[in-house]
Amino acid sequence: MNHRETTALSVAVVAFDRISPFHLATPCVVFGEDHPECPSADFKVCATEPGIVLTSTGFDIAVRHGLSVLDEADTIIVPSWRDPAEKPPAPLLAALNSAHTRGAKIVGLCLGAYVLAEAGLLDGRTATTHWEYVVDFSERYPKVKLDPNVLYVEDRGVVTSAGTAAGIDCCLYLLRQRHGSTIASHVARRLVVPSHRQGGQAQLITQPIPENRTNARLSEICDWVRQNLQLPHTLESLAERAAISRRTFTRQFKQMTGASFLGWLLNERLNHAQRLLESTDASIANVAEQAGFGSPEALRLHFRRQFEMSPREWRRRFRL
Repeated sequence: MNHRETTALSVAVVAFDRISPFHLATPCVVFGEDHPECPSADFKVCATEPGIVLTSTGFDIAVRHGLSVLDEADTIIVPSWRDPAEKPPAPLLAALNSAHTRGAKIVGLCLGAYVLAEAGLLDGRTATTHWEYVVDFSERYPKVKLDPNVLYVEDRGVVTSAGTAAGIDCCLYLLRQRHGSTIASHVARRLVVPSHRQGGQAQLITQPIPENRTNARLSEICDWVRQNLQLPHTLESLAERAAISRRTFTRQFKQMTGASFLGWLLNERLNHAQRLLESTDASIANVAEQAGFGSPEALRLHFRRQFEMSPREWRRRFRL
């Protein structure tokens, strides 16, 4: 029996004059287009004043819907904002607050975090935004717990992301929450992007290492670990496999991936566990063993911490 979530997801995206076409297209391509593997979403683009909206690159788009669609949407996405120094329209801020009060998930991609902050929705919450605006954002919104070192973050139903491409990662994260890892991976493959970049990954890899033998060796080791997640892996054993010191391995892995090795490994194990839960009848104990958690208790602990549900509940919702 297919237990996967089949109820149409209702998504509303807020457009505005001088919007970046790329930022607007990001949620559109994930939620608004017809992906054969993914249940269709009730998807609408709206604006404070519907009609002709000018983009930042000089062409116009026609927006049919006003802010009334925010009254019904499950997920509301503000894909950016045209000018951090400009306060968003009061009707938009009021509509976002009303939607949040009734339980909608509110998302601010890139500079959309400024809109959510102006609405007061980020006060006391952890959030992120584009790295270039970290200082300005922190000074203007001291009540927000800004984390400039992540791609995206969710705090009690409010989601924010870093700039540009991180918006795609964030939208795939939202899709993953709704329809599971297998569906999200199918959509990511169609978009030719990584199936999942963990939100805690760094926005910037400030000192990328050049293509060389060590870099290639680390990539090979990552592939080998993915194929052998059931084995115990330590920094010492993998540094030895790469024929470099633990300190060098740690530094170069972070430079190459933007994540610590242990954080990356946990993410890979959770992803594998999700796929097994969705696509096999393996017991929870067997899933824990195959994914390298060692025990069902460890799997449950990390699953609840990351996804706020048990492995069994994940299977019930997303079983293919």
